[in-house]
Amino acid sequence: MKSVLSVTIICLSYLFEIIIIPWIIVSMITLESLSGESIKSLEKQILDQILGRNTDRQIYDNRIRPNGSSHGNDGPCEVTVNFLIRSISEISDLDMEYATQLTFREEWLDDRLKYDNRDGQIKYLTLTDPSRIWLPDLFFKNEKEGHFHDIIMPNVLLRIHPDGRVLYSVRISLVLACSMDLKFYPMDNQWCDIIMASYGYTTKDVIFYWQTKEPVQVQMLNLPRFQLSNYTHNYCTSKTITGEYSCIRLELCFKREFSYYLIHIYLPCIMLVIVSWVSFWLDPNAIPARVSLGVTTLLTMATQISSINSSLPPVSYIKAVDVWTEACLTFVFGALLEFALVNYVSRCEAQKAALNRCSVGKNSVFDTQNQWNDSSTHNIDFQEGAIFFGMKPMKRKVCPGRRQPSIMLPEDGECGTDESSGDDDELTRWFRWLKKFPTRSKRIDVVSRIFFPAMFSLFNLVYWLTYLSVEEEKKKVGS
Repeated sequence: MKSVLSVTIICLSYLFEIIIIPWIIVSMITLESLSGESIKSLEKQILDQILGRNTDRQIYDNRIRPNGSSHGNDGPCEVTVNFLIRSISEISDLDMEYATQLTFREEWLDDRLKYDNRDGQIKYLTLTDPSRIWLPDLFFKNEKEGHFHDIIMPNVLLRIHPDGRVLYSVRISLVLACSMDLKFYPMDNQWCDIIMASYGYTTKDVIFYWQTKEPVQVQMLNLPRFQLSNYTHNYCTSKTITGEYSCIRLELCFKREFSYYLIHIYLPCIMLVIVSWVSFWLDPNAIPARVSLGVTTLLTMATQISSINSSLPPVSYIKAVDVWTEACLTFVFGALLEFALVNYVSRCEAQKAALNRCSVGKNSVFDTQNQWNDSSTHNIDFQEGAIFFGMKPMKRKVCPGRRQPSIMLPEDGECGTDESSGDDDELTRWFRWLKKFPTRSKRIDVVSRIFFPAMFSLFNLVYWLTYLSVEEEKKKVGS
């Protein structure tokens, strides 16, 4: 008995594995396929029913806007808008425009599209032909160019929910105009708009609203010279002679990345200005070297300015970069003019030395020279320094009642109190230092070595304090 029972159990197990389990699997698949086919056929019937397919009369007319949702049947259709900013590919200062790609979504209620969801079996219907239903006539007011995406299939999504709520989503690429203010370029922030409005329907027919929750979503953006620092959404309903039209607006704040301009504009200009100062350390007689250095830096600076302006529109106001480049150009041009002055003074000194040699050969002036040699070094330095700075020629004049035997006074000067002796000592030390350099041309170079860097440093201090303070004020206002 036990052997017969065990054989029977083994046979039943084989029978279950070979026949019953495959039959159950096939039955489940068949039921699912039948259920899927029934749902598809049910969706087809509903679409034919609400859109008027296979009927003698047209039930749905896509030329007529739907009734209002909150103001009664005669109220305007309320369209809720939201979108996703997928990318911003280019922001052009020259053309004052920017390119962006959006996933644009609209949602509204059309009670003509209501249907029975068959106990939750149908969550929504997907329509592949949006032209079969009514769509809002929204357009982008500041659009320059735009196109839909249809690779591989048109990137359009249209869902109809059982309560008649319609979701319309489409992917579009736009080139939008952006009115830029470049007064503080390249330390500026630019506000660019996306303005959407109804073209034909007035506010009595259609009103656009931003979606309450997350009206704007932004994907990770990687812009080469800008950073999206902020964005705000508001309304811009406008009135014309044909009526009042609903309008919504998104404002994008683009902060310019200053590091790019610091490397490509400011540092090269600083180096060019410093290179132009090298001529102050060259010998005044090295005319070819100093001329070529001055002209080369001047032309390079002019080329730099031309390159900067080629990427910017011709505006009627002065930009921050214009102040910088023109100031640098002025310093480079001043260094070239300084060499012209040094060369002129050097030639005048050479001519004067030649005339002195001729006069020494003809006339004896030893008595005069001896008289001057008896004078103190203090007065010789003061006299030559005064001549260098264009002061009135000084002669020694003895004043009674003074411990010092004499002081330097103008030719028509009078003796008086010695209150300015301290100032004279300061000038004397300055002139004595200049006396170390034998010629006036060399002294001009020495003074220029101090004057030009000091003035350029002062300009940098004023420039950066001015524009950085303006930038801080703009941040406070924006926050």
